[in-house]
Amino acid sequence: MITDKLRETVATLIKAVIDTNGNSAAQLGFGGNSTNPISNGLDVPSGVAVSVQTANSDENVIEVKVSVDGGLVTGRVIRELGLFNSSDMIQRVNFDGIGPFSSGETIEFFILLEVE
Repeated sequence: MITDKLRETVATLIKAVIDTNGNSAAQLGFGGNSTNPISNGLDVPSGVAVSVQTANSDENVIEVKVSVDGGLVTGRVIRELGLFNSSDMIQRVNFDGIGPFSSGETIEFFILLEVE
């Protein structure tokens, strides 16, 4: 059995890994096929700069907000988002493509990570 204290501890560690990596903690990508669990990167990384903010909404839940200026992906379609520690991908979300975007837009993604 996992105790509430262990859930809280693991969630705190995950948040610290994302916070420690700063703005390179997330990447957007243009690929979008299924995720290989041994993959350490996105299928087709965009290489654009993103902003990452994290918060704990509960003892075992981490909220991650990823923002990007639409001018950096003008005319492109985004299909994947990854969260990273210093060298490896810790989570990848693939989705139906969104876009294309114009230069006046800001794209925001919200991810909830729950430790159960």
